[in-house]
Amino acid sequence: MDEIGKKGAFVRTDAAFRDWVKADGSTKYQPEAGRYHLYVSYACPWASRCLFVRSLKGLEEVIGLSVVDPLFRRTRPDDPEDKHQGWWFDPEEKVPGTIPDPFGAITVRDLYEKVSDSVKKFTVPVLFDKKTMTIVSNESSEIIRMLNSEFQDFATKNKKVDLCPADLAAPIESANEWVYPGINNGVYRCGFARSQEAYDEAVVELFDSLDKAEAVLAKQRYIASDKFITEADVRLFVTLVRFDEVYVGHFKCNKKRVEDYPNLSNYTRDMYQVP
Repeated sequence: MDEIGKKGAFVRTDAAFRDWVKADGSTKYQPEAGRYHLYVSYACPWASRCLFVRSLKGLEEVIGLSVVDPLFRRTRPDDPEDKHQGWWFDPEEKVPGTIPDPFGAITVRDLYEKVSDSVKKFTVPVLFDKKTMTIVSNESSEIIRMLNSEFQDFATKNKKVDLCPADLAAPIESANEWVYPGINNGVYRCGFARSQEAYDEAVVELFDSLDKAEAVLAKQRYIASDKFITEADVRLFVTLVRFDEVYVGHFKCNKKRVEDYPNLSNYTRDMYQVP
């Protein structure tokens, strides 16, 4: 799928599946142990958000997991006209850390095409309902909210931790509004830019946003609160922890490293130790 705008800028396509698991019964998807399955790549920061919250809440035995091979390959190698490259499962688990699809899909594309013939972007994470055999959501920001709040009865640890409490809703949303475009998606806008103009615009916004985060963290421990970890921290951390190793080189985000920011680097170490 082409996600490049007229001026060569990367323009991310919105997630195609946006249903919700709700504990109050307001949707057809209700929280149940063993009903849902999460598809991820360890290489993907969006998927890693979900892994973070699944682990934080102790939902490993409640929500199943499949992990793809970290490298893209052609998803229809026998069709010379089909050039799509994407995520593959590893049925024989030859690649360390991979977990195959329990339903026998070979690629994430296979999973999507079993559900819909209109979707053309085949991404992780995917929250899948095994009861109805359909995709509930492939929007990471909404999946982490479901895992935080809708599976509370099944959480085996950190039951008192609420990543999006009502009294912090405003600062969380405020942080998300600049962290997502400037940093989370900002690294992709740099790496996938197809013109100098688009790259220059993206890299300025990225490092302005990192400078802003550095300034915020000079005054408080977390990005949306002085005392409590919130979803805004989960969303920021998964980008920061990859920044120096991946984005500096591969995505040309090389003006500075996280290591060069005292507050950001300490914050990343702090977040890494969250149990």
